Amino acid sequence: MIEVLLKRLAHGADLPLPAYASAGAAGMDICAAVSEDLVLAPGARALIPAGFAMALPPDYELQIRPRSGLALKSGIMVVNSPGTIDADYRGEVQILLLNAGADHFVVTRGMRIAQGVLAPVYRAVWRESETLEATARDAGGFGSTGLNDISLPMGG
Repeated sequence: MIEVLLKRLAHGADLPLPAYASAGAAGMDICAAVSEDLVLAPGARALIPAGFAMALPPDYELQIRPRSGLALKSGIMVVNSPGTIDADYRGEVQILLLNAGADHFVVTRGMRIAQGVLAPVYRAVWRESETLEATARDAGGFGSTGLNDISLPMGG
């Protein structure tokens, strides 16, 4: 377990803290701290306050991801998914939602709108090289591995 300091903001005082919905959950549900219902029209996006700020430990980030149920049922996505909250950020956590669905979507106070996954951050040191080791894929980019390359056993 990693301890994360959290500061509730006045407009989030009555909301639950981010929490895991099950013992095996990787993400913590984050609730909307809107003061009144917010309607997202199809194609619209909005920055939704979460009602808290936090101090992540050094070398960690909080990844903000969509909730699968909202994505499936309503087409609600986290626009910059996964969003990254850096360890040195101390402002309010806010979630950038997009309604990719066909219907209006109403964000209500306390609604679980996203999930946060605490993850370690590894810092890279770049070193230039005139050559790179060849691989079977090599410079093949988007779609280069095909859609039907995996052979499944019969019945599977």
